[in-house]
Amino acid sequence: MKSVVVLCLFVVLAKVNAGPTGQYTDRYDNINIDEILANERLFVPYVHCLLDKGRCTPEGKELKSHIKEALENNCAQCTPPQRTRSRQVIGHLINHEPTFWKELCEKYDPTNKYTRKYEQELRKIVA
Repeated sequence: MKSVVVLCLFVVLAKVNAGPTGQYTDRYDNINIDEILANERLFVPYVHCLLDKGRCTPEGKELKSHIKEALENNCAQCTPPQRTRSRQVIGHLINHEPTFWKELCEKYDPTNKYTRKYEQELRKIVA
């Protein structure tokens, strides 16, 4: 479920609008995802926006508007960097933010139709 949110977050940030090629805009392809994921002050507001628990930046609003489509279509309109970053964010949520992951899944994929595959693939084995 959180994979849905994370995927959408990065998809929205990276592709606010679809361009003439059918892909989302590459306007946000160069954002530093590592910096956002490593900084709660940057990361948490995006999650709260997606969960309707806080204010949204323009990027957050855009992300919310594309999450469902990106999940349903396996990020088909994403650029290659957007696909990579989406997987990175989803993996982070699954492995480091289980509470946010659960909340996002409940909101955006309550039947686990889309998020199950991300969890199986991106969950780290904890020994």
